[in-house]
Amino acid sequence: MTKKLKVAIVQDSPVPLAIGAGLDKAIAKAREAIEKGARVVAFGEGFLGGYPAWLDQVAPARLWDHPGTRELHGLLLDQAVRGEDPRFQPLQWTVDIADVAVSIGGYERVRQSLYATQFLFRPKAPVLRHRKLILSPAEKLMLGQGDGSTMGLHEAKWGRIGQLASTEHWMPLARAAMHHEGETVHVAAWPEVGDIAMLASAHYAFEGRAFVLAAGTIQYKQELIAGYEKAGGDGSARKLLDRLPDGQIQHGHSAIIAPDGVVIAQAGTAPEILIAEIELDEVGRGLATMDVDGAQARHDVFELSVDRRARAGIIEKGDSEAA
Repeated sequence: MTKKLKVAIVQDSPVPLAIGAGLDKAIAKAREAIEKGARVVAFGEGFLGGYPAWLDQVAPARLWDHPGTRELHGLLLDQAVRGEDPRFQPLQWTVDIADVAVSIGGYERVRQSLYATQFLFRPKAPVLRHRKLILSPAEKLMLGQGDGSTMGLHEAKWGRIGQLASTEHWMPLARAAMHHEGETVHVAAWPEVGDIAMLASAHYAFEGRAFVLAAGTIQYKQELIAGYEKAGGDGSARKLLDRLPDGQIQHGHSAIIAPDGVVIAQAGTAPEILIAEIELDEVGRGLATMDVDGAQARHDVFELSVDRRARAGIIEKGDSEAA
């Protein structure tokens, strides 16, 4: 008998900069998707805090010591998720009760640094974090790079689920490491799923023989300004945000893609909960003709080493060791 699973992408606008309010919205939307029968729910990149569109859209924001960028960075540091953040508890309860998995992107603070992190909530288990390994040139101005310690997958009753964010889908070695883990469902988180992002997501599905949830967000200039005010901005970044293009600046286009690379559901540019019922047997059937970790791997020629150690950058030594 064919095994089926309902999956969903919540395509919506975040509450930019105001992460607490964004979590409240995310919880409500996740519950709405769960009520529709979804067992896996995916949100786009940076849903908690909003994608930093000002870095892409307003060139002066990328200049050294720009006052508006400084203020926005400080706001995100104050708002960012930290450790076992108590604000996560209501979403964790929702996941525990419904026995589902929810992937959502946001800002995480580790010591004094910000990371773009995908948080995977799973039933009665710690949140699985993936800190983005490779950043766009603009993102490097404000975000730290993750390490191999956060490349884990979740083992669900029906299969394995993993997650990467935007740029990482163009990294052949990151893809190879994930394919080696044998994903059934992969969350590909993007700010928006444009043509190139769609190509990368469909390629990932075909190459890895996994269902891909290419999750994008939508974002409007006025919502970003409203989120800035809600987060307690002091006004020094307002001129920067006013220079953003008017209207919609992120356009969604989320998609659910089968292991043969075919799009089975796609959203437009408006808020939407995109749902599809997937047939899990398609993963095994697809591996008959494309198995990049097995039949097509050529382990006699190619070898990939993955360092999964945490890299703090500072090694503390005691007095006895230094002597």
